[in-house]
Formats: sequence, structure tokens, C-alpha cells
Amino acid sequence: MKRSSLLLMSVMLLLSMFLAACGNNSGTKTPAAEGESPKPAAETPKEEEKAKEVSLRVFSTFGGTDAAREAFQGALDEFTAKYPNVKIENDVMSANDDGFRTKVNTDMNSGNEPDLLFYFIGKDAEGFVNAGKVVPMNEILDANPDWKNGFIPNALELARQKDGNIYAAPLTGFYEGLFVNKKIFEENGLELPTDWEKLKTAAKTLSAKGIIPISAPFDQSHYLIEHTILAAAGPEGQNKGLLDGIEPNWEKAYAGMKELYDLGAFPKDAATIDLGMAGNYYSEGLAAMVLEGSWAIGGWSDAVKDNSTVIPFPAIPGGAGSGNDIVGGFGTGFYVSKAAYDNADKKEMTVELLKHLTSPATIQKIAAANGGTPAAEVEVTGLPQVALDGFAMAQKATSISAPVDSKVSQETFSNLRASVQPVVTGEKTPTQAIEEAKKTEDANKK
Repeated sequence: MKRSSLLLMSVMLLLSMFLAACGNNSGTKTPAAEGESPKPAAETPKEEEKAKEVSLRVFSTFGGTDAAREAFQGALDEFTAKYPNVKIENDVMSANDDGFRTKVNTDMNSGNEPDLLFYFIGKDAEGFVNAGKVVPMNEILDANPDWKNGFIPNALELARQKDGNIYAAPLTGFYEGLFVNKKIFEENGLELPTDWEKLKTAAKTLSAKGIIPISAPFDQSHYLIEHTILAAAGPEGQNKGLLDGIEPNWEKAYAGMKELYDLGAFPKDAATIDLGMAGNYYSEGLAAMVLEGSWAIGGWSDAVKDNSTVIPFPAIPGGAGSGNDIVGGFGTGFYVSKAAYDNADKKEMTVELLKHLTSPATIQKIAAANGGTPAAEVEVTGLPQVALDGFAMAQKATSISAPVDSKVSQETFSNLRASVQPVVTGEKTPTQAIEEAKKTEDANKK
């Protein structure tokens, strides 16, 4: 009995010791001594999560001597300062270098598309839009109402493709026209070329004095073609393109070019210079007129800016133009590649960069640099009078049409360009030129 009691007491003692040991290791806190505040349990500090590094490639034509080159680079720098984890490759070319079209088409067709692409809206974009290489902006715009409402409605509407979707976010619009050095006209007793006869008189008078009347190249004859076709065919005839038949007034455009050539209207080296050199002739005061867009103003000397104004290219007699029709609109914008949008690591920052580059603040800076029509309701200050003349011309225009190269295939437009020199020199008739372009357009659509 005694032995049993001792055994029981030993078991109870061991059990109490075991429970005590378990209690001390249970994680429960010992009550604080009287007058002491309970001490919080120690927490392991969490390491701050670092934002994942993202590399984005942006392609644009804000290169070379583009007036907005520095403003655009500044916008990219602002973004990387806000998001230091983002590295941006600013892939740029000059718009005066036709090679940029080839580069874009090659990149988009080879799986090397940039994450953000600044390019034309309309025909030029149809290939990669139809191939699904870029994403519609509709959902992105709707998901970001503050950003969407920052655009003027007309800018977004003009960015719609044929399928009704918006694929490009506009930045600045543009106008094109006949820029005239008023000082040269005044010194030679000439009236501004507001009609065809005044333009012919100016061409004949200035050429006889060794002054280049209209600085335009024959190979890169983009603006010469755009303005003469609109001046001869009017907005309706220009908009028809060539797919559904030949618009007779397009032939009048080429006949008009030859008429001006015969009067000595173009540089003697028009067959060999490019758009850049043509612009230099005007900027250096060697030419009285140049067909250009609003973006060209920023590259001119201050003296030429002060002496310049811009007017619509005059109507070609016998055609359908009004003499107050201009080329303009919102013909370019930023596209988001589907590859970037589908990439979980890139999607968010790609959209954020898109929103930044097309924000009212950035639009204002770009418009102030290149004199383009802002795609947002912002006030642009500090522009020369010639740029203000351009805005006034656009406001008073009877019509504003997208360029001809947005109405036909790139191959067709190249054909139209190639015909300028043989037509003006008499090696080819205007009718032959348009018929050849029509064949190219038909073949390109098969």
C-alpha cells in the first residue's frame, strides 16, 4: 500500500512537470508584472518588394530634325523618373526618310513589333490591324475615363478604322498647305497665290529672277501629289481613291504639275533632292514657297518664320476643287502591340506609358514644339504667327481631307510618285500615269 502510494505520487509529479514544460513552450505570454505594460510580440521585418524591371520599345518619327524630338524625349524621361523600374528604348527615325515605312512593315511582319508604335492611321495601318498585331483601344479607353475624356471627341473619331474600332491614340493633328515667304512676294511685286493665275504669275516671275518658286522634289513628291489632286478633284474625288475606277480629275492634277514645271516653278535639281533639302531651300530663303505640313515650321530659321504665312493650294481650273480645301486631320497615333498587351510583365506599364504620352500635358508640350493641332483641349502658347495663320486656315477651310496616301495602297502611292518626273518632262502623259496607278491598285487588292 505504501509502495503503491509512492508510485502514484511519482507518476503525478512527472505529469505535473510535463504539463509545466508544455506550458512554457506553448507560446502563451507570462502575465506582466504589476505596473508594467504588456510587451508586444516581436515581429520579423518584411523586406520591401522591388518593382519588377520592365523594358519597353517605342517606335516613332520624332527623330532627326523633327521639331518635337526633344519634347518627346522629355516625356519619356518624365515617365522613367516616375517609374525607375521601366527602361525605354526610344527607337526613332525621321518622317522625311521613307525608310521608316519599310522598317515598320518589316518589324510588324517579322514578330519584332515595338510595344508602342507611333504611325499613320488609315490605309497604312490596315495590314497590321487586320493581322491582329495591335489591340483595339475601345476597352482601354472605357476603363480609363479620365484619360479618354482628355481627348477632344473629333480626334478619337478620326482615329477609327473601317471596322469601327479605335486602334490608335492621337497626339497632335496637322494641317498642310502652301507656305509663302511674304517678304519675297512683296519685294517682287507679287500678290499672294490665292488662285491658279496668281500662282502661275509668281512661278514665271520668280523663276526669271533666279528664285525658286516652289521648293518640291520629284521623287519624294508626297505633298505635291496631295495638294494637286485635292485642288483638282476636290474632297469627294480625292476620297474615292482608285479602287472603284479612275477619277478624271486626278489626271488634271498631273497636268497642273506639268503646267507649273513648264513655267520653271520647281528647283532645277528637283529630280535629285529629297524633302529635307527642299525644306532647306525654303528655310534658307532661297525659295518663295514650299508645300509642307505644320510640323515643318519648327525647323525653319526665325527670319523665315517671321516672314511666312500659309494658304490653301489654289484650285486647278476645270476641276472640282474649291480653292479652300486643305489636307489635315489626326492622321497618326500610338498603337499598342498585341504582344505587349498579352505579356503579363509588360501590359500595365505599356498602358501607363501610352496614357502618359497622350495626356493633355504631353500633348500640350508636343503641340507647342511642332505647331500641330492638339488632340486635347489645351492652350498652346509661344507659337509664331505663321502657326496661328495655319490654325486660322484650318478653321476657315471648306473641307479638311486626309492625305491621298491614306486612300490608296502604299504600292499605288509609290507608283504615283514615280510618275511625277516623267509626266512633267513630257515622257508620260497624265492619263498614262493614272492608268498605271490604277493597275497597281487593282493588282494590290487581288
